[in-house]
Amino acid sequence: MTPQQKAAVIVRLLLAEGVDPGLNKLQDNQQEVLAREMADMRYITKDTLRWIVSEFASELDSVGLHFPPGLSGALSVLDGFISPNTADVLRDESGAEISGNPWERLAGLEVAKLRPIVEQESIEICAVLLSKLSVPKAAELLAEIPPERGRRIAYAVSLTGEIDPETVARIGLALGRQLDAQPGEAFRDGPVERVGAILNASPAATRDAVLDGLDQEDAVFAQKVRKAIFTFQNIPARIAARDIPKVARAVDQDVLIVALGHGKTTAPEAVTYILGAMSQRLSAQLEDEINEKGAIKPAEGEAAMQEIVTAIREMETSGEILLLSEDE
Repeated sequence: MTPQQKAAVIVRLLLAEGVDPGLNKLQDNQQEVLAREMADMRYITKDTLRWIVSEFASELDSVGLHFPPGLSGALSVLDGFISPNTADVLRDESGAEISGNPWERLAGLEVAKLRPIVEQESIEICAVLLSKLSVPKAAELLAEIPPERGRRIAYAVSLTGEIDPETVARIGLALGRQLDAQPGEAFRDGPVERVGAILNASPAATRDAVLDGLDQEDAVFAQKVRKAIFTFQNIPARIAARDIPKVARAVDQDVLIVALGHGKTTAPEAVTYILGAMSQRLSAQLEDEINEKGAIKPAEGEAAMQEIVTAIREMETSGEILLLSEDE
């Protein structure tokens, strides 16, 4: 028997046993050869099957190390160990196909990454992309784009029934190459998140001055930054009253007293909200301690407020509390 026929036997045996032989990793011409060999075969004897399996097992035992074929295979092994720039150069020079299933990559992207594709590609391509995403992600993506374009894409989905799998695969490859062609990100977070994080840790006077300046430079960007910021003053709008006692227990009581005492003049609404969310006995006790504390230095008060904000952020990250949106 030829090597191709033996391969067909092994594949048929694995499929009969319910094992995925990973045929999708073969090149298209290799899959075609395999399919044609299987189409020409009818049956083999048990002795022949045992001989083929024994020979196959012997060959597997003799293999010391396996390298994936082609430069694309090498790049998949080296992914994460060589620089993105080097990988891009090698991929461009060789014309290597992108590794992996591009549709799986696209389906795993965040909506923020998919939105530029949907805004720039043709309606027909967008309809195919939408059809390949999970229903929740497709719905979320549709809500992120202008209603008129969303309506056109949704209608185009109804016309995708006759698209053949090969065309869908080519669209996936094209979109995958488009992703590979995008330059790497220099920063993990977007500009809104970075500015918001910096201003979160800045004194109130600095934060207000920067936001006022942003309003004059780019009002839209300034508004997005304001939504990304969480400060002591935002507690009434972002923390549910039922979670206030948890926050109070997460910091040292002296820190809480200093923050509330300083907040009586700089953030009176937040102080009233915090005290109102506690029991009358504890609220009265805190009021007495605040009055006993007397005047508080601004720097000390700002530091105490920031410590409470940091505790809230940590509790949010751990899932202990959930921040409310500005609209709730």
